[in-house]
Amino acid sequence: MSKSSAQSVTLQVSESCTVSGLLDMPVNARACFVFAHGAGAGMQHASMASVAADLSERGIATLRYQFPYMERGSRRPDPPALCHATVRAAVAEAARAAPGLRLVAGGRSFGGRMTSQAQALEALAGVAGLAFLAFPLHPAGRPSQDRAEHLSEVKIPMLFLQGTRDELATLELLEPVVQRLGARARLKLLQEADHSFHARASSGRRDPDVRQELILALIDWIDGLPS
Repeated sequence: MSKSSAQSVTLQVSESCTVSGLLDMPVNARACFVFAHGAGAGMQHASMASVAADLSERGIATLRYQFPYMERGSRRPDPPALCHATVRAAVAEAARAAPGLRLVAGGRSFGGRMTSQAQALEALAGVAGLAFLAFPLHPAGRPSQDRAEHLSEVKIPMLFLQGTRDELATLELLEPVVQRLGARARLKLLQEADHSFHARASSGRRDPDVRQELILALIDWIDGLPS
């Protein structure tokens, strides 16, 4: 993994709200992933930085960004409407900073869910597809499909990258959700991985192997999106 050379950017969410972002733009980039963080860790978390660096090595730019609550140092996520506005601001900044590149949006866990909700309410301008790294279908120990109801309103391609041991998305509930979405949705299962894409040592798998599988699946899907 190469060292990131991400550039700091500022996103204007509203007249009174700005948040920080990190734009990693490799030479000869062919696409840009607008990459939202999970609920409990911001854009500079090691897992976010690793994905961004791995994508950059392979010609995919990333724009990571903070939700306002994370920018303030709070642990309590913002109301959905503010999260959706932040997603839209990030997409707009990516379009400005990376003109001509294919745009994909999504993110880790909570960030992916907020992105999908924003898309379901009103299409994100210029975004060709949504990629979810561990979509949080339900809280741990409380299986439900309620958080997936809005996905029927998403009309662009979606990729679900999910560990088979993800306690926030049991496969017996997630697989039917993806099947109902039809041809526009793809599910890539990462064997033995949990919600953080960590594999137990007893499985014989190593975390770097899981991450490489995730990265290659994400790039293959991005490269296969309609122009």
